[in-house]
Amino acid sequence: MTIIVTGGAGFIGSNFIFHMLNKYPDYRIICLDCLTYAGSLSTLEPVMDNPNFRFVKESITDRAAVEKLFEEEHPDMVVNFAAESHVDRSIENPQVFLDTNIIGTSVLMDACRKYGIKRYHQVSTDEVYGDLPLDRPDMFFTETTPIHTSSPYSSSKAGADLLVLAYHRTYGLPVTISRCSNNYGPYHFPEKLIPLMIINALHDKPLPVYGEGLNVRDWLYVEDHCKAIDLVIHNGRVGEVYNIGGHNEMKNIDIVKLICKELGKPESLITYVTDRKGHDMRYAIDPTKIHNELGWLPETMFTDGIKKTIKWYLDNEAWWEPIVSGEYQNYYEKMYANR
Repeated sequence: MTIIVTGGAGFIGSNFIFHMLNKYPDYRIICLDCLTYAGSLSTLEPVMDNPNFRFVKESITDRAAVEKLFEEEHPDMVVNFAAESHVDRSIENPQVFLDTNIIGTSVLMDACRKYGIKRYHQVSTDEVYGDLPLDRPDMFFTETTPIHTSSPYSSSKAGADLLVLAYHRTYGLPVTISRCSNNYGPYHFPEKLIPLMIINALHDKPLPVYGEGLNVRDWLYVEDHCKAIDLVIHNGRVGEVYNIGGHNEMKNIDIVKLICKELGKPESLITYVTDRKGHDMRYAIDPTKIHNELGWLPETMFTDGIKKTIKWYLDNEAWWEPIVSGEYQNYYEKMYANR
């Protein structure tokens, strides 16, 4: 089996590559990644010497490069993690999100049609559903929840999802889509909530929390997500959407306080900043479908996963220190300095 994994130098994509090479040592995995700010070859260092792994630095929006790779590798499957994914950045510059998340997806699927494929899998997000009210804990996103996006990011992901389903209906392309809740774990880029708070706390820097920190997210440990995608690409029904959620709902402020406690840092580091435009209040996924059809359930409770994640950042400063000391620092200052 030969699988092209796009965006494999990023957070979830790299963890998926590690999972697949470990579980299926006879599979050939090709990582296609253009190495934006959120992708790093240092992340893939553990597998660079694996004879069944190949890294290709190209963008999924480059049609000629994508077709050249398909011509060389004749993949059986494509798993598309490649995406611009940070909501704040999408508010600042929507265009790049449309280019990568929609145009890039169409380029990949056109190559799949041209060269033949057993499965094209689109990694999406629960953010395509919009948000849920804080006072209705009984409400959850299901696969039939209407799409109702809030940001340029989630709109671009929803557009890609609709395009994937259209390619299935129009051309018979064998596709699946998964929509996951917030991931956390090793190699998470420092602009995201959990690694940002861990790294800032370690340096005794302010911990910027949007609004009052009451926004609720359903957190999924990245290894559990990778196992779910593995099941979907091998056993999921073609043309179907699968929601992948952790049943680990937490308020942002409670996560920040938990990180302070685990690191022995004072809560006085917490600084409340002006809320994000159009900030969704609550995400919560009902994973009944993937459980009933494929037997998947999350294995990692948040209290355990956050401890493992904090330990990983403590043990891997060599990975994140170059990131926070470089170009990212300029972006960080721009986003939080005057809020």
